[in-house]
Amino acid sequence: MTTKRIVLTSGKRKTAVARATTKPGKGRIRVNSIPLEIYPSELARMKMQEPLVLAGEDVIKQIDITVNIRGGGVISQANAARTAIGRALVQWTQDPELRNKYMHYDRSILIADSRRKEIKKTGGPGARARYQKSYR
Repeated sequence: MTTKRIVLTSGKRKTAVARATTKPGKGRIRVNSIPLEIYPSELARMKMQEPLVLAGEDVIKQIDITVNIRGGGVISQANAARTAIGRALVQWTQDPELRNKYMHYDRSILIADSRRKEIKKTGGPGARARYQKSYR
């Protein structure tokens, strides 16, 4: 009995969470059941393709990646998927050279952006601004 190798990774950006499943295949990449080549937003598609382009054709042609994304906006989802795909490729290949290439190009391909929205406080319209005082 042969065992199938599967790599599970995740990526986060703001409130968007992406989960990537990588398994042996023919080079198909699907994001929320949509092939990456026909993903609706062109900018988001280009963002998600960055780790694939950097990894090279020979790595991509032997695996299938399925990414499920929930929460956040279009670009946050794209950045979360980008992180999940980058981590999946590094784990699949076990290549320190690919990891260094990603870190040199853009650190956020492998490491999630920890910034979050600052919570609203009392006494004002937002997180930091306060209502103006009038003493007369």
